[in-house]
Amino acid sequence: MDEEISSDSENESADPNRKQQENEDDEIEETPQEKKLRLAKLYLEQLREEEDKRAEQESFEADLIAGRLQDDVLEQKGKLQRLIAKELIAPEPAEIRLMRGHKLPVTCLVITPDEKYIFSASKDCSIIKWEVESGKKVQKIAGGRKGTEARHVGHTTHVLCMAISSDGKYLASGDMNKLIMIWDPTTCKHLYKLKGHRDAVSGLAFRRGTHTLYSASHDRSIKVWSVDENAYVETLFGHQDMITGLDCLSRERCVTAGGRDRTVRVWKIAEESQLVFHGHEGSIDCIQLINEEHMVTGGDDGSISVWTVNKKKPVSTVKQAHGSHGNTGLEQPYWVSSVAALHNSDIVASGSHNSAVQLWKCGQGFRGLEPLFSVPMTGFVNSLKFSNSGKFLVAGVGQEHRLGRWWRIKEARNGIYIIPLKRQAQEQEVVQ
Repeated sequence: MDEEISSDSENESADPNRKQQENEDDEIEETPQEKKLRLAKLYLEQLREEEDKRAEQESFEADLIAGRLQDDVLEQKGKLQRLIAKELIAPEPAEIRLMRGHKLPVTCLVITPDEKYIFSASKDCSIIKWEVESGKKVQKIAGGRKGTEARHVGHTTHVLCMAISSDGKYLASGDMNKLIMIWDPTTCKHLYKLKGHRDAVSGLAFRRGTHTLYSASHDRSIKVWSVDENAYVETLFGHQDMITGLDCLSRERCVTAGGRDRTVRVWKIAEESQLVFHGHEGSIDCIQLINEEHMVTGGDDGSISVWTVNKKKPVSTVKQAHGSHGNTGLEQPYWVSSVAALHNSDIVASGSHNSAVQLWKCGQGFRGLEPLFSVPMTGFVNSLKFSNSGKFLVAGVGQEHRLGRWWRIKEARNGIYIIPLKRQAQEQEVVQ
């Protein structure tokens, strides 16, 4: 029995050897050349599959990049106009938030590039940093009394204008006391003062993608500063009256509104030249660029005008944009105290003291302005700014005009209003 069992086990142990030999025989059937050829074919097949996948991915990416590049080229040329106005719907009054903290009228405001915070400044000389989401006051740079300039860190007169760099590194503010102050927006720490203007600083703008600051003043000049180096660069002259507003995008040029000299000027800094435009019948009080080639202005003649840098007269004008007030036969148009534009789009907003912020749609190629809807708001709308994404519009409101005390609206509240800009597509998603 033992022997038989052992013979079986021998057979079993022999079996794997036999299988191994059979396998080796199979392998021998394939010559080295054939093996090489087979492996080469496999490798080529893999390569082909990978190439196909890569080609698909690249074509998808190329389409994306091509679209983006096309937008960039149009943006640089000043011809990009995203048609958003048709999707916008008026917000409900309950959705508009009021943030109060200033004792006197709000004169100007800026939104940080990440859209998380808003800085507002006022005739009470203070600057407040607000959180957009919660609506809470994050920090306050208190204003000081006149005569305390030597020891007070901050403004001691009305703050008229503010600007923030496109990377959010610097905040600049200008006041009636001829000073420009540079702050760190994150900590609200004072960095330095820029002195040089001979009258109130009325307009500030950073060139996009740089730390070059342009400032405009009631002394009729524009100054160029390098904020990184805390240095003055040059002064530009040309306006015949106090400059009321200034704006700039990524080109080495800025646009200004010249108040009662009734001109809009485009300053080509590198070429040391300027273009002069005429169109308003009264003082031009505010200006904003829509894109590199187009801008919108508002004046105390009650009109809003859209301009292109290629024409000396406005492309389109709306007279009495906010209506008129006064006794019959002595009607005066409501002054347009602020304008804003959503960059590279067809949406423009304007503010006055007729209890409403008006939104407008620019026609194709920026020809024509049609009213979209108005947002009720009591008081002087002294400043308007769209967020970069176009999700909301912020209005700085006060009981008085930012440049004077011609009227006082007692029932108005000094503060900033956040107006959500809803689109129809979003509404439909909510309904579904």
